[in-house]
Amino acid sequence: MTAIALPQRKGQQGLVGTLHVPGDKSLSHRALMLGALAVGDTVIDRCLLADDVLHTRSALTQLGTEIDVNPDQQTVVVHGRGRFTFAPTVKPIDLGNAGTATRLLLGMLSRQPYPLTIHGDASLSQRPLMRVCDPLQQMGATIDLRADNYLPASIHANSSLKGITYQLPVASAQVKSAILLAGLQAQGATSIIEPVPTRDHTERLLRAFGADVERHGKVITLQPGSLLEGQSIHIPGDLSSAAFFIVAALIIPGSHLVLPAVGVNPTRTGLLTILEQMGAKIGLSQLETLNGEPRASLTIKSQSLKGITIAGAQVALAIDELPIIALAATQAKGETIIRDAQELRFKETDRIKTVVQELKKFGVHIEEKSDGMVIKGQQELMAPPADTVLDSHGDHRLGMMLAVAALLTGGKVLLKQAEAIGISYPTFLADLQSLLKSQ
Repeated sequence: MTAIALPQRKGQQGLVGTLHVPGDKSLSHRALMLGALAVGDTVIDRCLLADDVLHTRSALTQLGTEIDVNPDQQTVVVHGRGRFTFAPTVKPIDLGNAGTATRLLLGMLSRQPYPLTIHGDASLSQRPLMRVCDPLQQMGATIDLRADNYLPASIHANSSLKGITYQLPVASAQVKSAILLAGLQAQGATSIIEPVPTRDHTERLLRAFGADVERHGKVITLQPGSLLEGQSIHIPGDLSSAAFFIVAALIIPGSHLVLPAVGVNPTRTGLLTILEQMGAKIGLSQLETLNGEPRASLTIKSQSLKGITIAGAQVALAIDELPIIALAATQAKGETIIRDAQELRFKETDRIKTVVQELKKFGVHIEEKSDGMVIKGQQELMAPPADTVLDSHGDHRLGMMLAVAALLTGGKVLLKQAEAIGISYPTFLADLQSLLKSQ
């Protein structure tokens, strides 16, 4: 497998400039799906056009939804026909590596009058799905999984779902969203009890499209029957993508970055809270809210950090950012402990195992735990030996974290399976290179 050379720093270069990160991946998936369920056109501005979201678009197109894409303007128009008007298809729906799309579509398609099959690539086919299918089956869906837990999934023809009250056994925005999308089509109210808050993009977008969904404490309740109407949706920059530049600017000397119009939904800002606890001062300005989603311009300068313990509810609100937080911890003063993060083992890779494995190639002192990791701080990362190649393991977030880590070494570092970065951020390496400047 071909390995590519990652961007290198020359001398005292920092990351300097202004960068618009791509549109939020979670919101792009959901806007496409709700646009397909709505009546009328939905215009999505700054929709992410990366591999994962393109698989969602392809699936909806296969089911008869017309979707127009203008890649130059990052605009997508979904010609919605209503929730019960998908076309039958005998061809399996291929979702590639799109875990969010898989889980949400299982809910969205659990009431259709014809059978459907969903499959994905080797990585996606190892990610557990029974946690999604169990509540859907309680609602009346019939879904067969390989080995009772994995893709391919066969969704049986079904004309009736019932609302349920369901307590999430683990914090998962994807499971919650799948239940809500099924609840749109159910008889009776659907209530979900969350152990701790998770991303609430689905609830916010549902309200924007006209659905009746409310939250009281830990309970989210959706009343079916509301007509969803096409909307103009403005997608903010993805904070999970911005995270790599935020951390890079903090730990690489001489950095000064501005990241405009980044989403700062309170259920997504766990990264910012953690970095603030580590001593970071990140500027927020130009705060505004569109379609119920707040956004702001972020200003980041290089500065010192301190080690902390990250656990409990903090983990659920920063689950996708934990790999890059682990890298930040290598440069902080003192030890950082990440625990209660078992969910990392069920991402594109086992992110506890792969983060530890790959950072050790830089000479990092990091210890794997069953539910997280322990990282020694103030470490000098060394370029791996010439015969050692980094590996993204097909995980986009791991690949981007390793690219930032490589900048700390100042040496030549090779990465295989770098194409995985295109799952969420096709231009990441080019953007990273463009910001390397001497002040």
